[in-house]
Amino acid sequence: MFRFFKDKFDNLKSTVATTANKLVGSVVDNIGQEDEFSEFVLDDMEDLLISADLGVSYAAELVDKLRNQDKIKPSKVKEYLKNEFSKTLKDAGSNEINYKENELNIYFITGVNGVGKTTLIAKLAYKFKNEGKKVLIAAGDTFRAAAEEQLDIWSKRAGADIVRRDKADPASVVFEAIEKGKKENYDVILVDTAGRLQNKFNLMEELSKIKSVIDKKAPETLRECMLVLDANTGQNGLQQAKVFTEAVNLTSVALTKLDGSAKGAVVLAIAKEMKLPVKLIGVGEKMEDLKPFNSNDFIDALFE
Repeated sequence: MFRFFKDKFDNLKSTVATTANKLVGSVVDNIGQEDEFSEFVLDDMEDLLISADLGVSYAAELVDKLRNQDKIKPSKVKEYLKNEFSKTLKDAGSNEINYKENELNIYFITGVNGVGKTTLIAKLAYKFKNEGKKVLIAAGDTFRAAAEEQLDIWSKRAGADIVRRDKADPASVVFEAIEKGKKENYDVILVDTAGRLQNKFNLMEELSKIKSVIDKKAPETLRECMLVLDANTGQNGLQQAKVFTEAVNLTSVALTKLDGSAKGAVVLAIAKEMKLPVKLIGVGEKMEDLKPFNSNDFIDALFE
């Protein structure tokens, strides 16, 4: 695995500080001083976890485990949450991006419009290029001219090549990119896709068609079906994950705009309910502001 995906993110603590305060600080401050887990205290704890965007079912499960037991006291609630959150992220799977040396590696990138999908693709291209990889971008959002223009500009900044066909069938663009990728020995193909949730049926049909092209033209090369989420969407992110999972078999999540967001707990909600690991986090506008996600570091940063 490349150096990039092993890098430590030194500023993670400050990046998740707002989420940590909302998710951990508020619960510890309000619950930690109590003597016992009465129904009133438990209800209060559940409300706090839900308000921190952990999700209703996950919050209820965490609180239910504290009922009718006497081993864990409110004073230990911080330790309890840390252990539970760690287990949830671990159970969701590895945080490492899948990549195979000396082979074609395809990354299918999905997400609704406006989450930072296009810039994430460019930053990911930039990271691969910095590792000496030959990178091709397939501009699969063909009906939104602004998206293709933006991706074209970003690809040039990243030093990546691009296959772009305005108004063409997205699947045909991906087909062409795979042909080019094989013929010219590319290491990486990054596939951009549309994210128009206004018509869910059309979106799902389009994504499924692209996925079929990849499966037929380049079996065994699809490394990730990655959903890009804006950290500020909170629980809406969980609903988006469900919609896109219906269309393609998602393998992972990339979280953008995590810096300053109080809703980063959606990482835990998605890991719990969808068993999807976060693999990348976006923390700024610069090319370098795409970082590998490490669940242990994330938990440590939340609970420091």
